[in-house]
Amino acid sequence: MSSRESCRNELRTAIRQLSDRCLYSASKWAAEQLVGIDQDPAKFTPSNTRFQRGSSSIRRRFRTNDITSTPPAGVSYVSTPVMEEDEVVDNDFYLLAKSYFDCREYRRAAHVLRDQTGKKATFLRCYALYLAGEKRKEEEMIELEGPLGKSDTVNREVASLERELSILRKNGTIDPFGLYLYGLVLKEKGNQNLARTVLTESVNSYPWNWSAWSELQSMCTTVEILNGLTLSNHWMKDFFLASAYQELRMHNESLTRYEYLQSTFSFSNYIQAQIAKAQYCLREFEQVEVIFEELLRNDPYRVEDVDMYSNVLYAKECFSALSYLAHRVFMTDKYRPESCCIIGNYYSLKGQHEKSVVYFRRALKLNKNYLSAWTLMGHEYVEMKNTPAAIDAYRRAVDINPRDYRAWYGLGQAYEMMGMPFYALHYFKKSVFLQSNDSRLWIAMAQCYETDQLHMLEEAIKCYRRAASCNDREAIALHQLAKLHAELGRSEEAALYYKKDLERMEAEEREGPNMVEALLFLAQHCREQKRFEEAEVYCTRLLDYTGPEKETAKSMLRGMRTSESSFPLMDIEHFHP
Repeated sequence: MSSRESCRNELRTAIRQLSDRCLYSASKWAAEQLVGIDQDPAKFTPSNTRFQRGSSSIRRRFRTNDITSTPPAGVSYVSTPVMEEDEVVDNDFYLLAKSYFDCREYRRAAHVLRDQTGKKATFLRCYALYLAGEKRKEEEMIELEGPLGKSDTVNREVASLERELSILRKNGTIDPFGLYLYGLVLKEKGNQNLARTVLTESVNSYPWNWSAWSELQSMCTTVEILNGLTLSNHWMKDFFLASAYQELRMHNESLTRYEYLQSTFSFSNYIQAQIAKAQYCLREFEQVEVIFEELLRNDPYRVEDVDMYSNVLYAKECFSALSYLAHRVFMTDKYRPESCCIIGNYYSLKGQHEKSVVYFRRALKLNKNYLSAWTLMGHEYVEMKNTPAAIDAYRRAVDINPRDYRAWYGLGQAYEMMGMPFYALHYFKKSVFLQSNDSRLWIAMAQCYETDQLHMLEEAIKCYRRAASCNDREAIALHQLAKLHAELGRSEEAALYYKKDLERMEAEEREGPNMVEALLFLAQHCREQKRFEEAEVYCTRLLDYTGPEKETAKSMLRGMRTSESSFPLMDIEHFHP
């Protein structure tokens, strides 16, 4: 059996099993990958064969990395585990309980299964109790603190579920789905190490439950933890590692994994969206825009991940495209957190920050742990000069995900606005630790070092150097390096950076005060070094500008020409007394 055919059969079985146990999110993910598998080309018209390997418009040429990746189609993995089902499957009580579960009547579902002892029935009963506890926890949180408030409410079912599932695991009578639920319970109680162990057992015995992989990934906060997992070599492991690398900011490794996965899942919208996410983090906005345009052509009602596309349109100030996207998601499903964030971005680009905050708050009412909404709302409060509210929003973001560099950066900006550079520097350092290849973070830290309270110019220079080496698209670092070296009396270093900055401005065809400043400094420096020809070139270019620099250039040219004319005369007098 071919690799693709094997994947198809496994996924078809998994979709039925996952949906039968009410794990609908994992079932949907599996179904999307099933459709994403490369099909028989004869069955497809050219219009349907999107994301073809080698398509220059979509595919990115990834850098090669020495990591173990998914083998090309046709290479075998370890044998696929087979899960034993109960002898009595889908009895009348189970079907009734599942119907109650689907209607969100979780306690009724659990009550119906109280005397059922099969593994399948035990899982659904425990899962229904867990979700009943989560539902009540959310209700109590709203009653006590409001939909966006902080609350100490807990899931009251967790303690009893932990006892029952622990006994089942010790007795060896727990199935992979029970292990997944046990992992959730342990994570809720803060027992991270045992939760990782249990979830690893779950995915090794039943690899197609993407929800289990996702929970396991959320607890892999370092590369060391990730490398310490003992995972079977199933093809689902590659999906997991690609996603985990992305969360750990190892974007090139993640992209390489996804490229290999595309050899089998050539039509997967999920993989394309994840590639776009990695490229977004690498600030390759053009590629992200192309991928999302293609995704939305093929899946016009998609809302998942599209808020990232709106961030790109916002950054590029594509007002009409963002307006169209906001209208599109509003008509598709306006009460999704992603839709609210897209509409919030639209109002933010229009400068209507109060309206923007309304939509970000709406996103958080729908999902209080929606990370990007907290961060974006913090940005809006900064624009509105409401610093305390911005700080609160950013802190909520880092509580949800301590690895979100944008929220740490936002906290730094907020404290910088309050004139507290020591606090700002602390948060900028946290952000740059998490995203060390972002020039904006290094520049923010350098500017913090430059403040009157700190005035640590040598540290600022180090930060600007890092920014310059990280593809500083705003072209701030070179100019600031030149200015700081000039301020410290290091004219040679200053001239070097002014020259580099000048060359970059010429290449990008940019004009402005920075160019005038660079030309003036280089003219003066060359004159002091007796390099009159170079100095004349810079002075001549300054004559094209209006203002005091033009008069200074004229004066320098006159002085240099006088000096040049005196040198030959001195030589003649010396040799012919």
